[in-house]
Order: sequence, then C-alpha cells, then structure tokens
Amino acid sequence: MSSTNQTPAASATLDVTSPSLYLQGIPYERFDVMRASSGLTWHPYEDNGFWAVTRHGDVKEVSKTPEVFSSGIGHSNLWDLEADALEARRSIIDTDAPDHTRLRRLVAKAFTPRNIRVWEELTRSIAKELLDNFEASGGGDWVDLVAAPLPIRVILSILGVPVEDSDFLVEISNYLVEGTGDRPSLPDDAYGNTTPLRLLPFGSPASHALYEYAEKIGAQRRADPRDDLVTLLVQAEEDGDRLSPSEYRNFFHVLVFAGNETTRTAITHGAMAYGDNPDQWQRLLEDPLLLESATDEILRWATPVLHMRRTAACDTQLAGTDIAQGDKVVMWYCSANRDEAVFTDPYTFDIGRADNVHFAFGGGGPHFCLGAFLARMEISVLFDEMRKRGHRLVPRGEPTRAPSNFVHGVLAVDFDLEMP
Repeated sequence: MSSTNQTPAASATLDVTSPSLYLQGIPYERFDVMRASSGLTWHPYEDNGFWAVTRHGDVKEVSKTPEVFSSGIGHSNLWDLEADALEARRSIIDTDAPDHTRLRRLVAKAFTPRNIRVWEELTRSIAKELLDNFEASGGGDWVDLVAAPLPIRVILSILGVPVEDSDFLVEISNYLVEGTGDRPSLPDDAYGNTTPLRLLPFGSPASHALYEYAEKIGAQRRADPRDDLVTLLVQAEEDGDRLSPSEYRNFFHVLVFAGNETTRTAITHGAMAYGDNPDQWQRLLEDPLLLESATDEILRWATPVLHMRRTAACDTQLAGTDIAQGDKVVMWYCSANRDEAVFTDPYTFDIGRADNVHFAFGGGGPHFCLGAFLARMEISVLFDEMRKRGHRLVPRGEPTRAPSNFVHGVLAVDFDLEMP
C-alpha cells in the first residue's frame, strides 16, 4: 500500500463501499469527514484499497488529466479484473485516447444538442401519457409508473428497438444494478448464460441477455438499415474503421444501461426532492423560467452515478498525497456535489442555485457523459409537464433503495397526487 495520510484503522471507520450502507441513502457524514481531512483518504478494499477523491477540485483534476489517471489500465469500478475479463468487458468508459476518441467520434453526432432536440416532441408525448396514467391512479409507485418507463422508452426509440421490449430491458437493468450490490438474485445460468460471470459487465448473467439482444437487433439492422442509432452503430465508420463485434455489444450495453438507469434515478430523486421540499415545487409553479436551473439542481441532488475509478499511469501527487503508479483512484461524485467549498448550503435543495457546477455527468474531461443533453432534456420535459398540470407529490412513506455503492438507485417510492 502507498504511503497514507491516515492509519488504516482510522480509514476503516470511514467505509463507504459496503452496499448495505446505501439502503439508508448516501452516507454523507462519512464523506464530510473525508473532505475535511488533509490530502486524500486511503480506503481499504478487498486485498488492497484505493485513494478516495472526495473534494470537488480534486475530482475535476483527476477527470481532466487522463494521461495521469487512466480509464484504460484498469476497470472503472472498484474491483480489479484479470486481463481477459477487462478486455471482454471493455466499453467506451474503460478506454483512453486514441481508442476512446475513436469510439466517441463514431457516435457523438447522435447526441449533440441539435439532434437531441429532435426527440423532445416524442419525450413530451411519452411524459404526457405516463402522467395521464399516474393521474388516473391518484398517484402510486413513481418508479414503476413514471421514472422507469420514460427514459427506457426514449432511449429505445433512439436506438430503434421495439417499444414492446421496454419491460424486458428495464428488468435487465434492474438485475445489472443488483450486480453492484451484495444481493444478486439471479443464478449464474439465468437467460441461458454459459459465460463465466467474471467476463460479464456487473458480473451478472443479465449482461449476457443484453449482449444477445444487441446481437439480434444488430443483425436485423445490417439486413434492414433504418434511421436509428443501432443502424449507426453497425454502420459507423471513421477512416475505414468500424466497431468490432465486442465494441458494438459493449456500446449497446452502455447505451441501454446509462440511457435508462441513470436518468430514471435522477427523475426519481427529483420527485422525492420536490415531495420533501414543497416550497421549491411552488417556486417552479410560479416561475417556469427556473426550469433549467431546477434540472441542474435535481442532477446535483441525485448524483445518479456515485463514483468512477481511475488507475494511476505513473507516480504522481494529488492534494499533497503521493500516489504510486498502479494505485486505484476513485472519484466520489456524490461527495464532490456536496462540497461546501463550492456549493453554498450544499444540503439544501435550491432550484434557483446559480453556477451549479455539479458532477452528475462526471468531472469533465474526455469522459464527460455522452448522454448529458438527453438526460437534461428528459428531466426538464417531465417536470415541465407536471408543472403545467399543477401536480403536487405528497410522499406516502420511505423509498425502497437499492443496496448499491455505484448507482444511487431507488427501487420504489410511493406518492399521493394532489391536483389543483
């Protein structure tokens, strides 16, 4: 282990990796202690450990220096992988330039603000339908009725996947979240899987099912090209270069999971924040010009992806802490988004917050989230439609949270719906 600023015993009391901790929400008080300490905190994990990067400025530094803090040397999650498993699982998230630049360039045009605006009308139509059903029920489970179906239906429309498959892909995403916790419920051979779990993303047979689905829809688009993202993926070419079969499968996997799970998480936490802070919802009802800043505050508040890992490509130093080549360095976005040095009253949900430099889409640099514009649009459209209807959400009880240290997941949360 590298030299540390704390003794291992002191660091161990600040455990932030046990998935069960997150059943009660993010353990912010532990991150508060880490941010207040000098340097970085060494966090024991499995056979070794990692440097916990918890301050906003330090997360930004790691994000913007990929030549020092690599995504490609190791996995983007906490645990280590054997070389063959890393290659089998490797997606755009787990690459450095020039491979990352190549992969991103092949599909980036589909996610520009201009192209995302094309999907706003469809998103609004889906949001209206879901809110109609929620309204007819007088409320209910927000995740099941609104937050889960909206983003999956949008991303499937962009991909060109039949909408009738959305329930299946939501099911798959739920099992992938399980793979980041300590309560996997699938047998190793679920969905006909015969691949060792260590070779599958999230260590889940659900990834096998998603790979198979990707190959099926990809074959259909090669035979019958359409104006959709799957066709773009199978036909994408840059200077004669195309996605390999493995790159295609992993790209599809990332798009379905990230385009579904993370946005529904933000939508869910946004609803919970408004339910717990009715004064903020009243502000939005009275001033629709706050919609943009409200969307950013939801994203800061939710922080759908809690962390990402990098690996030191060389001996270096960060926050006065010596980091050895090969050390794992983990950026905790959930902590950076509560950094009191950057955000005034960080534990206050304030939809008028100015200069909201949150890290819901990563800390900047080359790995800034490809789907950021899409997520913003979906969140904005949904809560705008609720605002127009004058809906008010009244919490019925506590949410059921996912036991995950990676995704800030909520499995269910019930609301009563009050109408004007």
